[in-house]
Amino acid sequence: MFRAIADVLRAIGSTIAAVVTLPFRALARLFSGASSSTRGHRT
Repeated sequence: MFRAIADVLRAIGSTIAAVVTLPFRALARLFSGASSSTRGHRT
């Protein structure tokens, strides 16, 4: 029983971690793309 609860908590934790890190990954990709491109403003 405790093993099932631990598995559920582990799954919830990994899901929360993925959701939390996703916007930071998107921001990092956005800033790396902006810095690698020329200094002009892109819309």
